[in-house]
Amino acid sequence: MPGPLRRLPANRVLGSRVSHHHVAVFLLTFFSYSLLHASRKTFSNVKVSISSQWTPADLNDTALELQPYELWNSSHLFPDTGEATLFLGTLDTIFLFSYAVGLFVSGIVGDRLNMRWVLSFGMCSSAVVVFVFGTVSEWLHFYHKWFYCCLWIVNGLLQSTGWPCVVAVMGNWFGKAGRGFVFGLWSACASVGNILGAFLASSVLQYGYEYAFLVTASVQFAGGIIVFFGLVTSPKEVGLPEAGEESDGVGAAEEDVSEPLMGGSDSYDEDDQNYTVQAADPSSSPQPKAIGFFQACCLPGVMLYSLAYACLKLVNYSFFFWLPFYLSRNFGWKEAEADRLSIWYDVGGIIGGTIQGLISDVLQKRAPVLAISLILAIGSLFGYSRSPNNKVINAVIMAVTGFFIGGPSNMISSAISADLGRQEMVKGSSEALATVTGIVDGTGSIGAAVGQYLVSLIQENLGWMWVFYFFILMTSSTVLFITPLIVREISALLRERPALRLAG
Repeated sequence: MPGPLRRLPANRVLGSRVSHHHVAVFLLTFFSYSLLHASRKTFSNVKVSISSQWTPADLNDTALELQPYELWNSSHLFPDTGEATLFLGTLDTIFLFSYAVGLFVSGIVGDRLNMRWVLSFGMCSSAVVVFVFGTVSEWLHFYHKWFYCCLWIVNGLLQSTGWPCVVAVMGNWFGKAGRGFVFGLWSACASVGNILGAFLASSVLQYGYEYAFLVTASVQFAGGIIVFFGLVTSPKEVGLPEAGEESDGVGAAEEDVSEPLMGGSDSYDEDDQNYTVQAADPSSSPQPKAIGFFQACCLPGVMLYSLAYACLKLVNYSFFFWLPFYLSRNFGWKEAEADRLSIWYDVGGIIGGTIQGLISDVLQKRAPVLAISLILAIGSLFGYSRSPNNKVINAVIMAVTGFFIGGPSNMISSAISADLGRQEMVKGSSEALATVTGIVDGTGSIGAAVGQYLVSLIQENLGWMWVFYFFILMTSSTVLFITPLIVREISALLRERPALRLAG
């Protein structure tokens, strides 16, 4: 049967195979990573308050209202807000560098240890570090640059346990049938976490920024306990076959529709049929075995998407870390108002990731969808850089920008990472998924880490307009890196059109 015809029942196959275990895994992994992102978002949402706390009284209007003049000026870290802002950017860079290093390690560890233990440990330990960083230090009035740096390095390493584990668990439970839509919807966990973090921070910010850290750390710690006792990392733990391993009629259909999107072949011939028959025979599949780091790097598409994600995550995380600060400083809006308004970027990302994932499922190609979205993102970035001092207009353009930037970012970090870790070359090694995810997200985090320092540096010396020009350059570089994949997938689509017409 021609390849295009075999894809038609993908959504029906997916719907027929969803159990209450799938729903529980979807929700637990979704909210576990949402809580990790909520604690990160808290730091970006309270930057103005922290900057005020770290500077002398004569450079801000709130100092004398909070505590006596002598006590305030005896504990300030920086002589002015400019240096405080630069240090906040340095903390973002430190966090992302340690997070990137941790991702490379966590992916390998997650493929070899119980992912439930790794994820729960990371969530609970990170919550403790965030609590000490933002709450305990303020309660004790202990301010020290190296203390903050060391804590944020540890926090980055601990938080890195989250993404490779949750993507790998989702990959174990959900096959390629409808993966773009399922992972597009599921990858909204980061944006939902951003919204949750902004809501929690703004709701208690009037009492002091330390309570924003307290609330998010407490919720995250509780989430880690729930994950430890409730998450089932693989269908095999409850006596079910993993995605794509069924031997009945539905499973065979699943194998047909789940042919790797990242495979090296563009045509549908006898080799496709041989692949399907072999995959349906359990005796022909070797036992799952974790692959090495360099083997994972050499898989088709891994390095191209990793480099592309480094550029794209730089832009996406710059909005994540700096958007509330930008709105507050550039337009003079109150910090709590800027926090709430920044939510619209994440709303756009949620919608973008879901719709673009669904479109990529229909086309069975990811790269062309990414390319179109990123080209439109360049225009939206240019438009947002010239947004007027109007909250409604700003929110609309912000949501559009989130749609075209956050959507592709969610696709690369989730659905495409799962595709890369489940392609034909590692069909017998289901233990490759966390390693591949760690490589893609780790490389992306290195780019984001460099970007956060550059953003603060460019803003300080050239202004916010040049920051947006920098974002446009990085978005264009993302398209450049995936150009070979775009050409290959568009060529495959053009070859499939005659087959579809003949089938009709």
